[in-house]
Amino acid sequence: MRKIIIVGGVAGGATAAARLRRLDEESQIVLFERGEYVSFANCGLPYYIGETIKDRSKLLVQTVEGMSKKFNLDIRNLTEVNRIDRENKTVEAKNLQTGETYKESYDALILSPGAKPTFPPIPGIKEAHNIFTLRNIPDTDKIKAYVDERKPKEAVVIGGGFIGLEMAENLVDRGVNVTLVEMAKQVMAPLDYEMAAIVHRHLKDKGVNLILENGVKSFEENGKKIILSSGKEIITDMTMLSIGVKPENSLAVDAGLEIGDRGGIKVNEYLQTNDPDIFALGDAIEVKDYINGQPTMIPLAGPANRQGRIVANNVYGKKEAYKGTLGTGIAKVFDLTVATTGNNEKMLSQKGIAYKVAHVHPASHAGYYPGASPIALKLIFDEKTGEIFGAQAVGIDGVDKRIDVIATAIKGNLTVHDLTELELSYAPPFSSAKDPVNMVGYVASNMLDEDLETVQWDEMDQIIETGGMLIDVREPIEREAGFIKGSINIPLGEIRDHLEELPKDQIIYVTCQVGLRGYLATRILTSNGYKVKNLDGGWKTYSAVFHSGEEDRNTYQIEVEFSHELDVTGLQCPDPLRNVFQKMKTLKTGEILKVYATDSNFTKDIKGWCAKNGNTVIKIEQEEKQYVTYIRKDA
Repeated sequence: MRKIIIVGGVAGGATAAARLRRLDEESQIVLFERGEYVSFANCGLPYYIGETIKDRSKLLVQTVEGMSKKFNLDIRNLTEVNRIDRENKTVEAKNLQTGETYKESYDALILSPGAKPTFPPIPGIKEAHNIFTLRNIPDTDKIKAYVDERKPKEAVVIGGGFIGLEMAENLVDRGVNVTLVEMAKQVMAPLDYEMAAIVHRHLKDKGVNLILENGVKSFEENGKKIILSSGKEIITDMTMLSIGVKPENSLAVDAGLEIGDRGGIKVNEYLQTNDPDIFALGDAIEVKDYINGQPTMIPLAGPANRQGRIVANNVYGKKEAYKGTLGTGIAKVFDLTVATTGNNEKMLSQKGIAYKVAHVHPASHAGYYPGASPIALKLIFDEKTGEIFGAQAVGIDGVDKRIDVIATAIKGNLTVHDLTELELSYAPPFSSAKDPVNMVGYVASNMLDEDLETVQWDEMDQIIETGGMLIDVREPIEREAGFIKGSINIPLGEIRDHLEELPKDQIIYVTCQVGLRGYLATRILTSNGYKVKNLDGGWKTYSAVFHSGEEDRNTYQIEVEFSHELDVTGLQCPDPLRNVFQKMKTLKTGEILKVYATDSNFTKDIKGWCAKNGNTVIKIEQEEKQYVTYIRKDA
């Protein structure tokens, strides 16, 4: 009979224990867990604090008693393993309730200690009484009790990663004014900047005071005052520290196991350490990046669960390889869904891997069916083979499906050409006949097959400053909501009439709202002998960064009596603005139009349009997944 010891429960360790028992009824399986709870929904903790999840017991995936009986396990919670004797194949454990220390032998040892929140040595941090980190159930209870009993008015969240954003949202839901401080120039590091810019705007829409490119210099007055690197002072009732995690590797280090450059326990493809009888998994290990093959740290629940199953198989000699972590992740940020898979541009650039990028902005489902909302979808791929390196998506609805499809495509070794051939489920409430995944595949395939050259959002200003010609092929009414400075306007339907006016001795750059009309203009111009590059993603991608429209957004709290209504939900450019223009012509001076839209960019565009035409945006509000704008006719 084999004896297997597991150090750490939650996702990976608990999964390994259950799988081990399913494979062998005879082995003795001992699971040590330092905490009270052996398996809990750590990804649900912020939502219990925010009271979206109201029943605390629902966070407990398995109880010690229930799991012990179900799988015939020897679970010893509130017991810490503090030493591994590899030569004698024993561990030293301490009962945290009684203080008793004892040794336990093993035939195979599985390490699943997880990762702990980073707690940097910032001046004043130890003296602060109101700083919290979130890792487990006791942390959750402590934070929720503080919010329930102290009823803080102001909170600071330090760190704009997944946990930081989820905590910001849930504290706002509890009526707390939240300031989010991030040292980098963007939140959510897996996103590239132009995609993160959409999230930045939404956070501000929801009342979050977002401070970027600023760190914490010190805490003062027992944590009530935070001094930032810039010198700015923030008064706060509580602070959430969410600046990342680091692997719990002390047990492995003391045992002489190999550790990677970032502190993760090194393992081979079978998740064995340099000691063949010791396996490791979860947030504590260094994994192989599935895209670039380099070692990395990716602390996610899905991979940890999968590793738990693989380790159990390999303990019994199955020799199943772990092929690497793709890093597919998703987060709810107020009304937005934000999801990524694979590598982003930053990572590929660091690794010296050549790539191309395609942006599209399709609707989540058929525009004529109520409730359609735009998705910003980005695909990154090999510039020669079309191999998919990664994807990112931000939107209100349908984001999860598209990123999951692309993640599956990556695992299946599909290329951008294969995306065009995917036969995905379609009915108007759920998608379009050309799914957004198909559409981004078409755009990427056109770039490869037709030698279609594109230019990215961050290159355009420099091109214009150095004398480049940019033609905006949108309708004039669309430009009234905003345009790239230095561009000239020739609508798509008129471009053939102006061919003789355009130079053939230089590259002509074209742009539209989302890229489609720019592509059509590119085909027209190249067919007539011009050198052309299309702005990938069009004005919508560019303006997410350079035309944030932050001024007095969502600051109108007055009640408004309106005389007319207009529904432009689900419509694609340029129809929303065009419909508003036509409707406003029927109004009398002083009358108010109430407009319903599902594209958050409409609230930005309509302000520019009204300013250009002498009308006034009276109020902007959000009703579920719709943006409601009140416009008074003044001209």
